[in-house]
Amino acid sequence: MKKIILAFLIFTSSLFAQEVIDKIVAVVDNEVILKSELDFQTFIFASQRRLDPSNPKLRKQILNKMIEDKLVYAEAVLDSVEVSDEEVQAQIDRLVNFYIQQYGSKEKLEEAYGMSLEKIKREMREDTRKNLMAETLKNKKFATVDVTRREVEKFYETYKDSLGQIPEKFKIAHIFINPKSGERLKKKAREFAQALLDSLKNGADFAELAKKYSDDPGSAAAGGDLGFVKRGVFYPEFESVAFALKKNEISKVIESPVGFHIIQLLERRGETIHTRHILIKPKSDAQADIKAIELLTEIRDSILSGVNSFCYYAKKYSDDKQTAANCGVLGTFEVGQLDKPLLDQIYKLKEGEIGFPKRLNLGGGEYGFHIVKLIKHIPAHSPDINRDYDELKKLAEFKKREELFKKWIKELKEKIYWEIRA
Repeated sequence: MKKIILAFLIFTSSLFAQEVIDKIVAVVDNEVILKSELDFQTFIFASQRRLDPSNPKLRKQILNKMIEDKLVYAEAVLDSVEVSDEEVQAQIDRLVNFYIQQYGSKEKLEEAYGMSLEKIKREMREDTRKNLMAETLKNKKFATVDVTRREVEKFYETYKDSLGQIPEKFKIAHIFINPKSGERLKKKAREFAQALLDSLKNGADFAELAKKYSDDPGSAAAGGDLGFVKRGVFYPEFESVAFALKKNEISKVIESPVGFHIIQLLERRGETIHTRHILIKPKSDAQADIKAIELLTEIRDSILSGVNSFCYYAKKYSDDKQTAANCGVLGTFEVGQLDKPLLDQIYKLKEGEIGFPKRLNLGGGEYGFHIVKLIKHIPAHSPDINRDYDELKKLAEFKKREELFKKWIKELKEKIYWEIRA
């Protein structure tokens, strides 16, 4: 979540910077830091902590952090660090979901930046790639930092009076069902897309069909027009077809992770294409919702009856593929990390109990249903070297990484050109 918030600030400030007359406050290698970017990040940092954004010491602290980020990116370039288009797209999707939650809706996000969601995603791509490159290099250097038992004990003895309480935590798992994942709904969406394609073949106007039926709100109002886009921006399934089309040619119905597309190539300039599309997404309905709830109820009853384990059903049925392979385990969370509907469910459970099916809103109008299992409830308590050894070890590792990182940044400052101009 911290990485997502940091990326949110960087992206937001970069868009903000485009709309004002700026001056350069720092240069790092081939990158610049603008005054508007520094102003914005200082304002956000100060607002979250109720500090004075005009405080010179605070501005200096934020500027130094921004310089460090640029230094790491510059080193990543020198080390030829690469990240895949799939990694970039996955991070963009995570960030966009976070932005939508922050603004309250996709429409409010689009209104705030004066551009469609698709254009926001395109604007994000370069900064997201840079951030991932820097993060990849940091992980390569510091992710494997370890500490000995003696180092943990020394850390505990040094800082135990200032560590405060270990907060209340919950270890939870879930089985998630996406009502749209059923073959019936996918078949229905594909058949509707095919019907639209047949209409196009019979002379229907592409733009009018896109405006009326496309489920891509970022392009539908413009007749499905996606503008000129470089290779690597769209889903691979989309690109492989779009780049193979001839000018004005219309594709067959093709499937991507977001639904079914009909694509028309309007123009191509080398590795840049100008396309428009009609997107039809599988749409949930009352019948699909009921089936999802019924399936989860049957799974819960089977677990309680001892037919098979929660882990077995998570691996077999959960549409949350990231957690399914790990028996549905979501992780261990503090109270403040859980939204109220989920927290309300968990507070009603005892360790080992499984809740009834509940709706899970994912943001952007997306949702599904899940059952949650409370694996462990850890009440708030004072840190203890034996009971909380794993958590104290993580804190000790974090401090060690911070010390090594500071040393590395000092080396980078001697190696890579940087200058403060503020």
